Amino acid sequence: MKAWTIIWLALGALIVATAIPGSLVAQVAPPPAIAKTSAALPQDLAFARFIALIRGHLLTGDELVSQRQWEAATPHFGFPREEIYGIIRDDMRNYKTPPFDDALKALVRAAKARSAAQYAKARKSVEDALAAADTALKAKAPNWPRFVVAGVIEVLKTASDEYDDAVGTGRNLGRIVHPIGYQTARGFILQADRMFEGVAGEFSGDNAMALSDIRAGFAQLKQAFASLAAPKLAPMDDAALLNAVSKIEAVARKLTEYTN
Repeated sequence: MKAWTIIWLALGALIVATAIPGSLVAQVAPPPAIAKTSAALPQDLAFARFIALIRGHLLTGDELVSQRQWEAATPHFGFPREEIYGIIRDDMRNYKTPPFDDALKALVRAAKARSAAQYAKARKSVEDALAAADTALKAKAPNWPRFVVAGVIEVLKTASDEYDDAVGTGRNLGRIVHPIGYQTARGFILQADRMFEGVAGEFSGDNAMALSDIRAGFAQLKQAFASLAAPKLAPMDDAALLNAVSKIEAVARKLTEYTN
């Protein structure tokens, strides 16, 4: 092909690309797994899920900060604002949750500056807002322990989505190709476990077997995701993780059938 023909083709491609509206480009990009939500979820449960996912991100960031891995922690502090805050902004007033957008920004700045003092201050501001959300949700829930367990199920499902994105396919099958996705899935799993243990004692002795089975399921997941640093090889394949989550969900359904 002649040189001038190549040049004109390249210019034509550039003109077409720049002529595409930004809104159409945004539509082509798939939404992050964290933003996935089911229209079937009751409003309170959907909001609680997002609050839990924020905590999952922060949990991972906190772990990295404790190891002085400030740079690695920064994106995990940024995700709540980039992927979630805009979704829940309009609902926050209904749940008496004070704005914490500025606190999230401050948390990212603190991580970038590697400032322990700024980090502690910003982290407390974010946690205070999340605690207010918890209080409002608890006031609305007819049965708080069952409501929380319903949230646990949704957080685990999102962890499975994140992990699916982290594991490669084709020539990269069985390898972690997106380490941040692995860490995000791990954070959601640990957050779901904390949520479950926070209310497990509220269930009667008749549920002892179900509680034991759920704890066994979490033990399997936590063992697989023991490492904060993403391993090169996937600790579980997608099907195995989905199966483990499905087993926990099946048993958890015996504890609750939450409706708004």
